[in-house]
Amino acid sequence: MDKLLSGRRVLIVEDEMLVLMMIEDMLADLGCKSVTSAATVAKALALIDAQAFDFAMLDVNLNGSDSRPVAEALSACGVPIVYSTGNTDHGSRDGYSDRPVLRKPFTYEELVAIVIRLKLAPLT
Repeated sequence: MDKLLSGRRVLIVEDEMLVLMMIEDMLADLGCKSVTSAATVAKALALIDAQAFDFAMLDVNLNGSDSRPVAEALSACGVPIVYSTGNTDHGSRDGYSDRPVLRKPFTYEELVAIVIRLKLAPLT
């Protein structure tokens, strides 16, 4: 497969280190130029202010904190969001329930399918 994410910059907001490492490996295999991570809402918001991202993967629950402020900041910048969660409760995604969801644990193929659904704009 061609490198689906060649040249792309991705923000991963995830508080579980092993899950983060798995996602980073998958994104590297897809050709990502840059994978930036944050484990807290505050760090994610600071990164969004400092950098541009092509899309983001958000864990819904960050060690007890709702990632909604991160989703709001990304949406304000026009950055597509994919949720990554082990939870079955959709309540914390109110207002963003139209965003794609990857259920943890997910496979490489499931990640590829979600990324294709994002229909990312061509790089300029």
